[in-house]
Amino acid sequence: MKTLKYITLFAALGSLLLFTQCKDDDDNIIINATCSDGIKNGDETGIDCGGSMCDPCDESGLDFSGVYIQEDQMGRPSINTMFGTLGYRDTYNVTVPSKMQVEFQSMMESKLLLLNPNYTTNVWGLDAAAFSTLLSNDVLWLAETGETTYSNGVDILTGRALGEDVMNTTLQLIYGGADGTENPGLTDDGVPSNDAQFSNSFPYLAPPF
Repeated sequence: MKTLKYITLFAALGSLLLFTQCKDDDDNIIINATCSDGIKNGDETGIDCGGSMCDPCDESGLDFSGVYIQEDQMGRPSINTMFGTLGYRDTYNVTVPSKMQVEFQSMMESKLLLLNPNYTTNVWGLDAAAFSTLLSNDVLWLAETGETTYSNGVDILTGRALGEDVMNTTLQLIYGGADGTENPGLTDDGVPSNDAQFSNSFPYLAPPF
């Protein structure tokens, strides 16, 4: 009988220790939870997101975890095509735009004068230094108000409309001179405009032809 009482007592103590330890473990999880440990812990609703301490989880379900390496600049691809060909294309593609002018303006000015030794100004009224400074920052600007256009003759680089022939505009700026009429054989890439209309909804694609 005495043995049974001891067994019952030890069982009760063991259960008490077990539940106490579980409570302590839970408390430690909440206290030690971080938003960058790759574990769903604390009161997080996802891995390292949600709950009272972390940023909200991405509701889209997209996973952007991992390491990303920039390989290409795509602000104004025609500029990279025309000017990023002097052995610095790879470096140019991985340089943040805020540092591009210092790194590449002089090289782009040299390339501009190599492409057109007779360059003085273009239809935008920019000399070689000013034009290459503008080109060196590979960012497609977008005006908050007004017309979205690469160049409509009045507005300059306020965005890009789908139907605009950016390459022809670039060629005219390089070879066309102050009034855009010089070197007519070099201001058109010979590629016709789309022979099918773009759709009116995203992603604004034209049907095959």
